[in-house]
Amino acid sequence: MTREIARRLAFHRQVVPPEWIDYNGHMSEGYYSLAFGFATDAMMDATGLDAAYREATGCSLYTVEAHLRYLRDVAEGAHLAVRTRVLGVHGKKAHFAHELYVVDGAAADPAPDAAPVATTELFALHVDQKAGRAVPFPDAVRERLAEFVEAAPEWAGRAIATVATTE
Repeated sequence: MTREIARRLAFHRQVVPPEWIDYNGHMSEGYYSLAFGFATDAMMDATGLDAAYREATGCSLYTVEAHLRYLRDVAEGAHLAVRTRVLGVHGKKAHFAHELYVVDGAAADPAPDAAPVATTELFALHVDQKAGRAVPFPDAVRERLAEFVEAAPEWAGRAIATVATTE
């Protein structure tokens, strides 16, 4: 479904701390996932899947598949802004993506023509932790997520390329 979105989720923001820097002098690969995880938490808070919801229902969002692309190095002290896009929600399933940008300051937004330094596309399930299985989103949560659905970016849906082995 392609449509003009009425709303966008707020950018998740943070600064790269020294402990995220690896032996090559830039952000270590695992911390890209951590930054994206914090952005997922912010999305959950903004769409009704917050701590109070999890406590009251015993349900949460579990990521079951992810595809992360590392596009540029990120330095210590860089200001990060993560844009989250909800790409779809149905039943017990959610599909969303994050784009990580380096910006000029704590409150700066990426320039309109800025390229992300990393991206991730995620598939998640709404899980009842007590029952140990995926269950449909409550209508209110599904509707709230649906308010933010937008078209997928051009890079979404990619697979890892195969590498032919030659002898």
